[in-house]
Amino acid sequence: MAVPVAFFAVFFAYPVAAIVRRGLKVGGTWQWGRIADVLMDSGIRHVLWFTTWQALASTALTLLVALPGAYVFARLDFPGKQVLRVVVTVPFVLPTVVVGTAFLALVGRGGLLDDLWGVRLDTTVWAILLAHVFFNYAVVVRTVGGLWAQLDPRQEEAARMLGASRLAAWRKVTLPALSPAVAAAALMVFLFTFTSFGVVQILGGPTFSTLEVEIYRQTSQIFDLSTAAVLTIIQFATVGAILVVHAWTVRRGESALRLVDAARTARRPRGVGQWALLGAVLVTVALLLVLPPAVLVARSLDAPGFAYYKALTHADGGTFLVAPIQAIGNSLRYAVAATSIAVLIGSLAAAALARRGAGRLVRGFDALLMLPLGVSAVTVGFGFLITLDKPPLDLRGSWILVPLAQALVGVPFVVRTMLPVLRAVDERLREAAAVLGASPWRVWREVDLPIVRRALLIAAGFAFAVSLGEFGATVFIARPDNPTLPVAVARLIGRPGDLNYGQAMALSTILMVVCAVALLVLERLRTERTGEL
Repeated sequence: MAVPVAFFAVFFAYPVAAIVRRGLKVGGTWQWGRIADVLMDSGIRHVLWFTTWQALASTALTLLVALPGAYVFARLDFPGKQVLRVVVTVPFVLPTVVVGTAFLALVGRGGLLDDLWGVRLDTTVWAILLAHVFFNYAVVVRTVGGLWAQLDPRQEEAARMLGASRLAAWRKVTLPALSPAVAAAALMVFLFTFTSFGVVQILGGPTFSTLEVEIYRQTSQIFDLSTAAVLTIIQFATVGAILVVHAWTVRRGESALRLVDAARTARRPRGVGQWALLGAVLVTVALLLVLPPAVLVARSLDAPGFAYYKALTHADGGTFLVAPIQAIGNSLRYAVAATSIAVLIGSLAAAALARRGAGRLVRGFDALLMLPLGVSAVTVGFGFLITLDKPPLDLRGSWILVPLAQALVGVPFVVRTMLPVLRAVDERLREAAAVLGASPWRVWREVDLPIVRRALLIAAGFAFAVSLGEFGATVFIARPDNPTLPVAVARLIGRPGDLNYGQAMALSTILMVVCAVALLVLERLRTERTGEL
């Protein structure tokens, strides 16, 4: 526990606390009245209202669109199902900057809808909602569909035999059993959309601002740290409440259900209704999940002779001090370093949490590990700049600052991937090895490592993908001569001109391909042994 606790204390709690302290403590006195002053501001209240409203609307719309897909993946077996799983999951690992750019190519100026029908949805709330559904579709399909596939269908069949209609049997038997998974998925979607930054920054324009975007604006443009500190406290309290409720729903789901082998519940579609549902889900996936990335790729190829891609090899002296193409190498190097840090910290945390008889303090640390996913990454990034500036941690000029920020986001994925596997290791295997004279290190190497190796590789893949796409903190600490891919894309979009726009599309395409390749490797690792995800 010592190393993970120290890591989170120094690189997460300390920077966030420093921002709050600097914003609310003036002349040695805490200005708690500033909280009321900020909340009384009509502009801030509008931001809070819009943040909550769009998160609720995005969550409801995502559930509406994705629940039929969860049923299809859980109960139906059809050719190409594994490939479709990959297609559905790719959007979730894409950086939010790429998601925003893809929808900008679809619904923005000169986008597909603009060319065909003269319709533009950028700078409207609909573009934001659709992008959030695109990003979170896989959350509902994986969370709800994974449980649905393991529910015994004979319970619903028994209700049908007793005279219940198909709808009544589903409503009274299946829906109550699915409710913990639906609630958990809804809470996670709400968390991701409540803290949305890259999507709103690109698609919302100056009209719409979420809490995260407003923290960025108050910090980097207005330099009002007191307002940013108050907004950070509000976001922290909200995210904490969401995580507490989410943990309760997960425990409820784990203890209330009896599950069966998922491989025995999926069947070939039968009847017109199931075939029609499968067709509708395929059309939804094609229009919502495949079309935006396809348009993004097409827009990056609009200029003859791959002109946008060639332009990435030249520095214009304005947006960057180096050629934009160098952002690819920077991102890969940072992601490898961040993945190494995340795997080390996450593995140690998972090992501590997996120990039998872990106390309440250890279980509480499990919940704290999730906070970097919801607490303002903008606050963390700016906190790095104002706290890690003195010996022995004067890191502002060091390259390691970016991987450290990225690792904070990767650690929760490592813990969530490895923890179930470590908890499943039979303690008697370790005891037997110890009785035969093996040292604790050899017990881990000979017993634990072979069992958790696959989970370790999957965890590393997730950490690598999310590190590539981290934007909120990196936008503060990435140096102009060493930009990352998401930062480079955001800066190119922020500059006028077709060439800058085309280069942004080209860089986004490259970033999307790298993330998709990482996901394909993950899927191969997942299916190599069981054939199922």
